[in-house]
Amino acid sequence: MIDHLDHLVITTANLDMCVDFYSRILGMRLEEFADGRLALKFGKQKFNLHVKGKEFEPKASVPTPGALDLCLIAAIPLDRVITKLRSFGVPIIEGPVARTGAVCPLRSIYIRDPDGNLVEISEPTAT
Repeated sequence: MIDHLDHLVITTANLDMCVDFYSRILGMRLEEFADGRLALKFGKQKFNLHVKGKEFEPKASVPTPGALDLCLIAAIPLDRVITKLRSFGVPIIEGPVARTGAVCPLRSIYIRDPDGNLVEISEPTAT
C-alpha cells in the first residue's frame, strides 16, 4: 500500500541554526514557499521545517525539537563525509560502524544536529 517516504517534519528551536546545519554542512537545498513555509530538499525527499511554538497545521501531537532519529544515505563516500564534518567541527559520536539498512547493509556514522536529533549518515556496503 505504501511505496516510499516523500517528506517528514523537523521541529526546531532555532530555525537559523537548523537551516545552516542541513544546508551548509550537509548540502541540502533550502526551498521557501509563498506562505512562509520552509523545506530542505535532498535527492527525491525533503524535510519540512516547523519552529517550536509556530508550527503549521496539521502538526504532530507533541512537536518536539531533538526527538528524531534519522538515517540518511550519503551521495559521496562516507570517508569524504567524515572529512567534511570534521572540517566544520561536527563531532562524530559513533562510527564508522556496520548497520542493517532497509535495502542493504550500511556503513554508518552518527552525529547530532543543533536540536539534538540523532542523524545517522550511511553508505551502502557490499552484500
